[in-house]
Amino acid sequence: MDQIDVRILDREYRLAVKPEDREQLLEAARSVDEKMRSIRDSGRLTGVDRIAVMVALQLANELIGLSRLQQSPSDASQTPPAQAPAEAARRIRKMTEDIDEAIKRQNSLF
Repeated sequence: MDQIDVRILDREYRLAVKPEDREQLLEAARSVDEKMRSIRDSGRLTGVDRIAVMVALQLANELIGLSRLQQSPSDASQTPPAQAPAEAARRIRKMTEDIDEAIKRQNSLF
């Protein structure tokens, strides 16, 4: 594993990354930084933690939307409309767990 330093909303983070994932992670960090700055600069939220949660929700929403677009017609029928919010909540919980696990791994670098 390599290490890279990224700057998100004026804070430095050192991340562990596989060499083949380096560029994608750098692009993700740039995207998160841009979204966090946009929310902060709009004046709607000021706390970094609240800004981070809003960005996480925006990204999760985009990811879920993209995954639904990529489903084939037969796959789309597997999640009835009434169950869609529960499925979205499950996916967000899973992403949150994955993010928490990644943060735990990153904390060991410091």
